[in-house]
Amino acid sequence: MEHERKRIPTLVELCTRKAIDNLRYLGDVGELDLYLLKDIVAHCTVDQLAHIENSTKGRDLSPVTDSLWKRFYEQQFGVESTNLAIKRMKQKHVFFKWKQLYEAKTKEREEAQNRVAEKLKQRYAESLAQKQSRQIRICSKIPPSGGKRSFWGGGASSTISNFKSPLMKKAKIECLNSPEAKIHATMRKNALQRNNLTFKSAPSPVKPNNLRGMDPSASSKAAKPAVRK
Repeated sequence: MEHERKRIPTLVELCTRKAIDNLRYLGDVGELDLYLLKDIVAHCTVDQLAHIENSTKGRDLSPVTDSLWKRFYEQQFGVESTNLAIKRMKQKHVFFKWKQLYEAKTKEREEAQNRVAEKLKQRYAESLAQKQSRQIRICSKIPPSGGKRSFWGGGASSTISNFKSPLMKKAKIECLNSPEAKIHATMRKNALQRNNLTFKSAPSPVKPNNLRGMDPSASSKAAKPAVRK
């Protein structure tokens, strides 16, 4: 009795199931009836459905696939975006296949992502260049020992020329031209002048006579001139 009640599938149903199990191998379905195709492509992914439509030449499959593409659009971009697309088509009195809308929206999103990625890449490059310009570099040149020494321990021009970075040169020049640096230089100059004046006004040392071993009376006698009688 149970064997009699069990329904035996038809050949068409068996072929349909076989086609669903091998969707990744389907291509041109131009000669397949639409009612059979509808049952088969309902199980396709986005890539499989696109492959079947692109492989089928000379036949429009949109009567069967358009509702599927609308479902993919809603799953990928949301219900709000789907309703907005429907609203715009009604306002402009135009109609586009959902496959076209899906492909256009996908391309638009990819371009937006590429622009964002390019901006991030550019900002990273600018930040890296700025960090490299701020790095301290060891100067291999030794400033000359002669000449006037500034507040920084060397000639201002030679010290500034040792900096390869324009930013460091600018900071060095601004620091040398600052009021504090000028006041300090003036104080050093005044102190140097006072030292020079003190050195010039000091009496010259007198060399003492070699009086050791001599009699004081003899020295006094030697100092008196001889008187003739």
